[in-house]
Amino acid sequence: MFDFLQGYDVLGAFWMTVKLTVLSALGSLVWGTLLAAMRVSPVPLMRGFGTAYVNIVRNIPLTVIIVFTSLGLADIFGVTLGASDFKIQGFRLAVLGLIAYHAAFVCEALRSGINTVPLGQAEAARAIGLNFSQTLRLIVLPQAFRSVIGPLANVLIALTKNTTVASAIGVAEAAYLMKTMIENEAQTLLIGAVFAFGFVVLTLPTGLFLGWLGKRMAVKR
Repeated sequence: MFDFLQGYDVLGAFWMTVKLTVLSALGSLVWGTLLAAMRVSPVPLMRGFGTAYVNIVRNIPLTVIIVFTSLGLADIFGVTLGASDFKIQGFRLAVLGLIAYHAAFVCEALRSGINTVPLGQAEAARAIGLNFSQTLRLIVLPQAFRSVIGPLANVLIALTKNTTVASAIGVAEAAYLMKTMIENEAQTLLIGAVFAFGFVVLTLPTGLFLGWLGKRMAVKR
């Protein structure tokens, strides 16, 4: 029944999806944390930049951002991210676009966690001589991360599914291969079921584990 899978590298396509997810998740976490720090910064310029970035990027479709990284950054401005091969260039640009988009959601999740930290703790930190960055790094962010593991898990799951948009610029991930197989084979329902099952395998265990971790690590108040 699954003879149509022969000749197609399904596992390789999902491995590409995993690589896109992991690299984009790490980049989104770093950039999103910096944006969250800007959003709560006492410096008006940094607060303004963080607010403008989040509000603008969240309201742009991901497809537009991904296509812009290819047609805009690569074709017009010549940004190749150090890649001479077209496939590697497309992969790196896709990761960049996914980071730029999902960091805005990571930022808002973290900002909501920062707001759960009692103001008195930040005031106590300043009273003993800690500056803003030290207070944020040592006191506020550790508690904020513990309180937003669940929301961050939702962002990660959404990111995993959104990697399918990378096929718009020719990245050979799961959705790209599925489109090719549907065009070549007469097994549309089975092909769709195979790839749907693959994404469930990727996202369901992640969601269950991070949901459990969020309950274990939750800050008792």
